[in-house]
Parts: sequence; C-alpha cells; structure tokens
Amino acid sequence: MKRSCTYIKDGGQHCQAAPLRDAEYCFWHDPEHATEVAEARRLGGLRRRREKTLQGAYEFEGLNSIEDVRRLLEIAVMDTLGLENSVARSRAIAYLSQTALRVFEFREFDERLKSLESLLAPRLKTARR
Repeated sequence: MKRSCTYIKDGGQHCQAAPLRDAEYCFWHDPEHATEVAEARRLGGLRRRREKTLQGAYEFEGLNSIEDVRRLLEIAVMDTLGLENSVARSRAIAYLSQTALRVFEFREFDERLKSLESLLAPRLKTARR
C-alpha cells in the first residue's frame, strides 16, 4: 500500500504526494521544511517572472513551430556574434550555422509536404467514396 501525505487541503482532500521518509507529511507540507518551501516558492516565482521578461525582450513565444525554432536560433546567433572573437565563438557560430541549415531543410520539407497533401486531398476524398 502506498503511503501519502496526511495534509488535508482546503477542500477537504488529502495531499496525494508521497511523504518524506519517517514522516507524515510531504516536503511541501512538513512544518520542519517551511523555510526551504518558502525559498523554493520564491525562486519559482522569480524564474517565472524572468521567463516572461525574456519572452518579451526576445519576442519569443516558445518552441511550437519551425519558425519558433528559427527565432530561437536567430537569438543565439546574435548573442554569439556579440561575444569577443575566440576559437570557442567560431565553433559556436559554425555549429549554429549547421543547425540553421537543418532548420531550413525542415521548413522546406514541411512546405513541400503540405503542398503535396493539399494536391492529394481531393483525390483521397474521391477514392473513399
């Protein structure tokens, strides 16, 4: 039988997390860890705030499409170009260039696939009838 935290939430439900070893509560509800929990929550809030700031500054929405990946790569290239000239910088630029070529290949493949699917869609509908 799996043990669970004995903390009872506001709605009367028990916390489903596993308790700490030799304890009744999980990390988040154990009174002995209140200081660490508060610090973890503070750091989590800072991280989320920082994410929002960076998203706005870089006009970055996430990695949901080929264009999103291209945008992230563009940001990395611009940041790398701004570094002092070194062998490590040159290697990073070469790697980013190779990665950019792969993104272009994927984008071209995606466009060609969509074009073929749009041409074949009417034929597939006719064949199914």
